[in-house]
Amino acid sequence: MSLTGGVLAATAPSGAGGTVVRGLLRAADTAVRAAGGSGDEPPLTIPRDPAREAARRELSKRLYHENEPGLFQRALNAFWDWLGRLLDSAASATPGGTIGLVVVVLFVVAVLAALWWRLGTPRRQPTSSSAAALFDDRPRSAAEHRAAAEAHAAQGHWNQAVQERMRAIVRSLEERTLLDVRPGRTADEAAAEAGRSLPAHTDRLRAAAREFDDVTYGGRRATEQSYHRIAELDRDLERARPALTHSTTSTAPTAHQGAAE
Repeated sequence: MSLTGGVLAATAPSGAGGTVVRGLLRAADTAVRAAGGSGDEPPLTIPRDPAREAARRELSKRLYHENEPGLFQRALNAFWDWLGRLLDSAASATPGGTIGLVVVVLFVVAVLAALWWRLGTPRRQPTSSSAAALFDDRPRSAAEHRAAAEAHAAQGHWNQAVQERMRAIVRSLEERTLLDVRPGRTADEAAAEAGRSLPAHTDRLRAAAREFDDVTYGGRRATEQSYHRIAELDRDLERARPALTHSTTSTAPTAHQGAAE
């Protein structure tokens, strides 16, 4: 081995960097020999092309690539380098440097947490044109809906209890022909139509429909009190008598007057 390859290779650092250095020295030694040197004395000059070619062949060996990081590690290192530069830039642009940046980040996190706690998880609110139907595909009687509501209430499932009791109200009005049987009717539509026949209960019908929509589509949780309000409305509607229509009330005095004459 030449003096260059022997002495400097012996003093090269260990590890992957040292391996590459030793490879370069071996390539240089090979180039020296290829250039006609004896190996005992280094030549004064080494041609550029033979040296480059020898270095390329030497460093292409698998030995010098065993300790290199893989593709994932290189990508991870590049990401952390980019994140570090980004944070350094943000810290330099923020009053107070790194401490100021930490304060700003904590403030933003606190604001987001407060909004999340106040508003809850965002949910799509139903519209009048896209509200789902009140009933499912399988028709059931008012008594069946009441029985299902009581079963849910006994287990403390207030959401399902409210839904079934509202369905019992609407089905009962349909069975009494106070509402026409119409598939696809919503709770709001049923309350508005029933209020024309039972005006004394209009406000309670609308409140029950809102409770049904909030539970079914708005993501809110029903309570025991809300269920009992709807159940009481159901019982009151069973005893309620429909109001006479405007045409009936307007023609009744005329008929009575004609009979008197």
